[in-house]
Amino acid sequence: MNTSESAGSSRSTTKKYHTFHGVRGWNKMWAAEIDEPRKPSLILLGTYPTAEMAAAAYDVAALALKGSDAVLNFPELARYYQLPESPEPALIKSAAAEAADLMKFMDDILDMSTPTEDIAEGMIASPSQQQTIDESSSGNLRL
Repeated sequence: MNTSESAGSSRSTTKKYHTFHGVRGWNKMWAAEIDEPRKPSLILLGTYPTAEMAAAAYDVAALALKGSDAVLNFPELARYYQLPESPEPALIKSAAAEAADLMKFMDDILDMSTPTEDIAEGMIASPSQQQTIDESSSGNLRL
């Protein structure tokens, strides 16, 4: 068997989803964690229902610990993050949770297409439905 064939086939099966820095799957949730600089320990930032929320949590921690040198998952959102006043793990965890909530809020806002579409569909009535609506509102038949 050719080694390039086996390498190509294994590469396509191992990456099933987009990965983010500092994020790993954990029991149908997503865990965010970051290495503490100059220490052998990790800061567990929390577990979240989406990988994007965990990635946002990681981004805040990375900015708090590494500053502008941090590699971020969402660099375009960095200006919206509330960074902790000091690099204390408890403060970093709190700021990370706020960033994850911000990501959820943004996802909720961007996912409002369904209710809007439902409202628009409700406003479009067939002629027979419109006749029924007009009869019930005024008691007279309007064509």
